[in-house]
Amino acid sequence: MNQRTVVVISAGLSQPSSTRLLADQLAAATVEAAAKQGLQVTTTFVELRDLAHDIANNLLTGFPPAALKEAADAVAAADAVIAVSPIFTASYSGLFKSFIDVLDKDTLAGKPVLIAATAGTARHSLALEHALRPLFAYLHAVVIPTSVFAATDDFGADSADGTLRSRITRAADELARELERRDPVSVIDPFALTVNFEDLLKH
Repeated sequence: MNQRTVVVISAGLSQPSSTRLLADQLAAATVEAAAKQGLQVTTTFVELRDLAHDIANNLLTGFPPAALKEAADAVAAADAVIAVSPIFTASYSGLFKSFIDVLDKDTLAGKPVLIAATAGTARHSLALEHALRPLFAYLHAVVIPTSVFAATDDFGADSADGTLRSRITRAADELARELERRDPVSVIDPFALTVNFEDLLKH
């Protein structure tokens, strides 16, 4: 079975977090949908709450602490990303944006991204389209068509058409299809030698 990796970015601030709950459901649905496409997906979670101080330090110093560098490297090496943010004041959270800001500008270029968000009420649902989707489009990510918004009332709803469960399934199916039609990401080590020592000694 072909292998793929998906990094799940969760920007929830509380523990437990509805943002992490939605991220978990999206990840599980993507693994299931990918299996139907003949893909074995490994998921890695990046919990931004745990990296908040490192993100601030990176913004101030320009250098990522070890844990933040590991998270950024995981995003760069991933075949796809699931990005989930709470909505504050009609947009993604400051912590979420700050993490995106410390990534290399080309990290998400050409990478499939499933965007999702949580908020207290459905009034914030359009933030996905006027805030998150333009952000990732600017970074040249391939944002899948279906975005997933979950208000507090959505959790625990039944599985009828139009509910949270059906939106999660549809988005996961779209992401799985993107994974299936793309080759795995190949990360180039900038410090790797591109020629062997024998060739170097000839000059």
